[in-house]
Amino acid sequence: MEKERQLRLAAEFETASTAPPKALVELLALADVRINGDRPWDIQVFDDRLYSAVLTRGTLGFGEAYMDGLWEAHDLSGLMARVMGARLDEKPLGRAKVFFFLHYLRARMINLQSSSRAFQVGEQHYDIGNDLYAEMLDPHWCYSCGYWRDATDLDAAQVAKLDLICRKLKLEPGMKVLEVGCGWGSLAAYMSQHYGVEVRGITISKEQANMARTRCAGLPVAIDLVDYRDVTGHYDRVVSVGMFEHVGRKNYATYFSTLARCVKPDGLFLLHTIGTDNERCGVDPWIDRYIFPNGELPTLDKLLATCKQQFHVEDLHNFGTDYDRTLMAWWSNFQSAWPRLSAHYDERFFRMWRYYLMSCAGFFRAKRGQLWQLVLAPLESQQVYRSVR
Repeated sequence: MEKERQLRLAAEFETASTAPPKALVELLALADVRINGDRPWDIQVFDDRLYSAVLTRGTLGFGEAYMDGLWEAHDLSGLMARVMGARLDEKPLGRAKVFFFLHYLRARMINLQSSSRAFQVGEQHYDIGNDLYAEMLDPHWCYSCGYWRDATDLDAAQVAKLDLICRKLKLEPGMKVLEVGCGWGSLAAYMSQHYGVEVRGITISKEQANMARTRCAGLPVAIDLVDYRDVTGHYDRVVSVGMFEHVGRKNYATYFSTLARCVKPDGLFLLHTIGTDNERCGVDPWIDRYIFPNGELPTLDKLLATCKQQFHVEDLHNFGTDYDRTLMAWWSNFQSAWPRLSAHYDERFFRMWRYYLMSCAGFFRAKRGQLWQLVLAPLESQQVYRSVR
């Protein structure tokens, strides 16, 4: 199906006739990528407008040109892994240097994750359609990295991740748990069903909240549509999976101080987040515009420097390489479901979603991205914690 789509796109455009800019050719050579080469990860250019898009808008223009069908790569994740590994995204050309600078200056100067902006990512990304996520994700609807150590398929990897979290939290029947960023209710339901705990989940997505309430019906689980800054109460355990990427460094202190007030002195807090070694504020301009508005991946230094003001770090676990496999499994599900989904989403959305999943897979394959699970305990805690894997 994908080969047929590429041939059709090539037919819609005249074969690129203008010689590509020398600077672009030389830049791609740093990642061993060629324009119109014969290897799976090489870029096939269908329209010369790609070049001006890259030279004026950098990675944003590159991604938008892909959405518009101006270029293709048979092995898109392989291409993106090479591009990310060579850090070409950090080497803009021409006028894109100015665009690149202004994008990250905006993220540094403005609190893009303020309470007034908190619900934007829910509206733009998580609320786009439960039909999409039902097809792409596992039966539990886990939209975060699976744990593949002993798993052979996506469902098993996600169940392993859910149970790993529960075991790290040392859950016991009757405990009260706060889940910050509860998604579609997968972890809340699992904790309640398998460990006998009472859960309050919060989210900034209306569609997630509705689905989570349906999934958790009949269980001691409450789902609230609320920003983390407004959460109250005291809990034996706090857990946050795949939500910290939306907090932003300007709000790290508020995030940790808020949750420190929520967890009991002898409690535990598990934080599961994507991380990076990139010190810049914000995320890639294309990801920011089309996928996760106002996002920011933490660095380990900044994360630890802030959380240690409220918590002891009891355990730190990195299994970022598992995200590549998770993303490729999501892509396989999405591609297989496209004949059904295409009634509600157009071709440009298909290409946007493919670019999103493949570029993220490349990001983790190149080890530019990490996946951290931290187990934290309040500063006053005297408990002895034994790590779980």
